[in-house]
Amino acid sequence: MAPHNYLNRSLADGIRKVGFRKWYEHELLSSHAHMLLALLCTIALMATLELFHGGTLGEKLLNTLLFIISGAVGLWALRRYLYLLAHAETLADQANCQVCQAYGLLNVAEDGDRHDGVRVKCRKCGHEWMLLP
Repeated sequence: MAPHNYLNRSLADGIRKVGFRKWYEHELLSSHAHMLLALLCTIALMATLELFHGGTLGEKLLNTLLFIISGAVGLWALRRYLYLLAHAETLADQANCQVCQAYGLLNVAEDGDRHDGVRVKCRKCGHEWMLLP
């Protein structure tokens, strides 16, 4: 079983509690918050590069540590941004009912999250299909 992520709901849990459209909106907002964090880390990287001029050995070591931390957090945030955005878009492309063409009007058809996807049912016509991550 995958570890529980307190910041992002799983797809099945999100559809049950808030619906697909709200889950999708939350995923996009979360991904863009990670993009903002990556941008702030880039600014911090540039600021630490400016601080390398002059200063004592201790200050340069501290600047080096801040540079490494900013770079690591920035890379993590960029990877998380790209993952969340791609995941949300992949699932949004599959959220149209093939029968009635309703978008995002989904209920979870089976209990539990599966790693190979979530079985959903259209609220409008009852057609079932699998959302694959």
